[in-house]
Amino acid sequence: MTSDHGYPAVRMYIAGEWCQGGTGRTAPIVNPATEKVIGDVPLATTADLDRALDAATEGFRTWRNTPMAKRSAILHAAADLITERAPEIGRIMTREQGKPLREGTTEALRTADTLRWHIEDARRAYGRIIPSAPGTVLTVRREPVGPVAAFVPWNFPVGGPNRKLSSALSAGCSIVIKASEETPGTAAALVACYADAGLPAGVLNLVFGEPAEVSAHLIPSPQIRLVAFTGSVPVGKLLAAQAGEAMKPTLMELGGHAPVIVCADADPVKSARKAAQAKFFNAGQVCTSPSRFFVHESIVDAFTAEFVKAAQEVTVGDGLDSDTTMGPLANERRLQAMENLVSDAVERDAKVLTGGRRLERDGYFYAPTVLTDVPADAKLMHEEPFGPLAPVVPFTDLDETLALANALPYGLAAYGFTESAATAEKLSGALEAGILSINHCGGSVAEAPSGGVKESGYGREGGPEALDAYLITKRVSHLLAG
Repeated sequence: MTSDHGYPAVRMYIAGEWCQGGTGRTAPIVNPATEKVIGDVPLATTADLDRALDAATEGFRTWRNTPMAKRSAILHAAADLITERAPEIGRIMTREQGKPLREGTTEALRTADTLRWHIEDARRAYGRIIPSAPGTVLTVRREPVGPVAAFVPWNFPVGGPNRKLSSALSAGCSIVIKASEETPGTAAALVACYADAGLPAGVLNLVFGEPAEVSAHLIPSPQIRLVAFTGSVPVGKLLAAQAGEAMKPTLMELGGHAPVIVCADADPVKSARKAAQAKFFNAGQVCTSPSRFFVHESIVDAFTAEFVKAAQEVTVGDGLDSDTTMGPLANERRLQAMENLVSDAVERDAKVLTGGRRLERDGYFYAPTVLTDVPADAKLMHEEPFGPLAPVVPFTDLDETLALANALPYGLAAYGFTESAATAEKLSGALEAGILSINHCGGSVAEAPSGGVKESGYGREGGPEALDAYLITKRVSHLLAG
C-alpha cells in the first residue's frame, strides 16, 4: 500500500505485525522540498506502547537464547536486504527529509556496513577466566542488558535508528525504538529489512507518537533496562533525568558546536574546501557539523575567499534532482532558527559575505551562508546552528583560541588543520571533544567510537565500544563441590 506516487503508507511494527495504532491518530508527513503533505504517520496510544513493551519482554527471552550463529545469520541477511534496497530507502528518505538522493542512498549502504561490523564484533564479546583458589572457578561473563528503549531524530533517518538497532540486536537485546515522526517512512523501510530477514516477533518494535508521551511511558517501565537517545542537549537531560529516577543506565549522544582551528601553516584553499564540504553536507543538519571557524590571521583572507566560493558553488534544490548538492532544511522551525541567528549576528555588526537568506521558492530552503566579524557574544557563537551557517573568526594566538574553542559546554566534535605534527598533537591533546579530525572533517565510521564529553553526552557508538552499553558484566565465582 502506498501514497503520493510511491511514498509508502507508514505503519508501526509491534510484536511482529504492522499496525496503524489503537485509535487511528495520525500526524501529517511533509516533503520539505515542496511543503506538501505526502502521507500520515500513526501515533501510538499507551495501549500500543504497552503491547510493544510486552512484545520486547517476550522477544528478549527468545533472542538472548538464540544461538549466536543463528542470530548472526539473521542479522547478516538484514544487512544484505538493506544493501539491496538502498536506492529505494534513499528515495523515501529524500522525500521526507530532503537530503540529496545520492546522500540518502549512501547513508543506507553505510548503515548495512555498520550492521555487519557490529554483528562480527558481538561474536567476540568474550568473557574471561581469572586464576583463583583451588576448587574455585572465577569467571567474567558479558550478557545482554535486556529490552532497550531508543529515541532517534530526523537528520539521519536510516543511519540514526540503525546505530541503536545494530548494537542492541547484535548484543542480544530486544528493542522498542521511537523514530522521528518527520521521517517515519525511512525507519519503517529499515525495520522491514530486519523483519523480512527473519527476526523473531517482538525482538524489534517500531513506534511513533507524541515524543513526551512516549518517553514518559517507556522510560519508567520496569520492562526497559536501558535508554538510548540521540538528539538535543535539553531533551537528553530530560530523558536522562527520567531514567535516573528509575536507576536506568543511559546512552546519550547529544548536540555540539564543533570548532575548526585552521593554523598558520595550513593550506587555506584546501582547508576551506574540505571545511565547506562538511559544513553544507546535509544542509549543516549534523550534530558533528563544523560550526565555528577559527582561522589564523595570516591566511584568513585566502581561507574566507575560498570558503565563499565553495558556498556559492553549492546547488540548492530538491534532493531528487540529480544536480542538487544541498537539499532543504527539514522543517519551518529550522528556517526560523537560521533567520534568528543571522539577524542577531548582523545586529551585532557581523557581515554576511554570501547567503544569509531564505530562498524565494516553495520548500524550506536556506542559502549557504558565510559570515565574518561575528562578535563573541553573538548567539551564533554559542548556540548550535544545525544549519548551513559558517562564521569565520581570525585568531593570532593558538592557546587563546584553544581556550575559546573549549569555552562552550559542548564537546562532541572538533577539527584542526595544520602541517605540523607537533601542532597536530597539541590540538589532539587540548581540544575537549570526543571526536577529533585533523586535516579533514571526517564523519563517523563503523570501526571506531563516536560520542561526546561535557554536555554533549556520554557513552559511545561505533567500534568495539558500541556494545558496552548493551552488555552487562557479570562475575561468577563457582566453588566446586567436594
